[in-house]
Amino acid sequence: MDAQRLKDSFAKVAVHGDEVPLFFYSDLFLRHPETREFFPVAMDAQRDRLVQALMQIVSNVDNLSELAPFIQGLGRDHRKFGAVAEHYNAVGASLLAALAHFSGPDWTPGLEAEWQDAYGLVAKVMIEAAQADESLHPAWWDATVINHELRSFDIAVFRVTTHQRLPYAPGQSVAIESADVPRIWRFYSMANAPREDSTLDFHIQMTDGGALSSVLARGLRVGSRLRLGQAVGGFTLDKLPERDILLVAGGTGLAPVKAIAEQVAELPDPPRVHLFFGARRAEGLYDLPDLEKMAAQRPWFTVVSAVSDEPDYPGERGLISDVVTRSGSWDRHEVYVAGPTAMVEATVGKLTSARVPAEQIHVEDFGWSTS
Repeated sequence: MDAQRLKDSFAKVAVHGDEVPLFFYSDLFLRHPETREFFPVAMDAQRDRLVQALMQIVSNVDNLSELAPFIQGLGRDHRKFGAVAEHYNAVGASLLAALAHFSGPDWTPGLEAEWQDAYGLVAKVMIEAAQADESLHPAWWDATVINHELRSFDIAVFRVTTHQRLPYAPGQSVAIESADVPRIWRFYSMANAPREDSTLDFHIQMTDGGALSSVLARGLRVGSRLRLGQAVGGFTLDKLPERDILLVAGGTGLAPVKAIAEQVAELPDPPRVHLFFGARRAEGLYDLPDLEKMAAQRPWFTVVSAVSDEPDYPGERGLISDVVTRSGSWDRHEVYVAGPTAMVEATVGKLTSARVPAEQIHVEDFGWSTS
């Protein structure tokens, strides 16, 4: 395959924006109406995900060592939707129809053959990954809510127990589905390190127009049932830390950061860990009492909280990115930053300017700009 030719072709198609996934899904549902049941009623977020996935694949088409794990993850993840090998032919036909439509006169037999080969390879890798996963894991994990607390108007913390043990690393996320809003899956990070009793904690903040986040924050009760997908993500400690650790969290970005802190607590000789937790107002520091309790029990663990929009707050005030950079030198620390996109970008920018090496900074962007 000519990687640059595929990139150039997709760039010309992508300028048509939301029309591309709209055409694709319309074509798919007209040709194969049976596939409609796999998707939510509202398709806006789904269309965005299609474009993001295609951009990820095409931009790395000449870097198979990096691309293969992403595609394999897609194959495993699609098991929860009920996708089987036969569906890939239908998807491929509609994808090529969309590419041909928006390519116009640039669509030639040679370019079509290139795209067929590329899609065939992607489909093969996804199918093989899904089939290999069938003998190891269920398509999803059934979970039951055993505790639910509304910590503020729009933030809830809840705990579930799974009927089968769900393997994951602290810092990873799983997709969640509720029967109250079927076929809508959204990713949320576990807020704890793995436990013997297989319970998982989640921190949920309602988002504007977020049907699932509203259900999870305000609609769940003890006994509510959920489905969880496989754990994904590389925001993890992949080896014993050789440096002290800086954790920076904005809002419910605290969840993966807290899970990593719990993991460090289980090490025989924990490094020093500094956790900075920021919010706009004090009520956004929804889990601060538990963090302070953790710090009181662990001499190597310190917690600093800050708010940006509340002048009377007794603790640190200002954007968490500013509070972090004025609180010390972090160039010898391993850094983990999680939260909304703007907060992550500001924190990484200030840390980089303060000479923290980029390879020591790990991010989890809760804006899902790189989901």
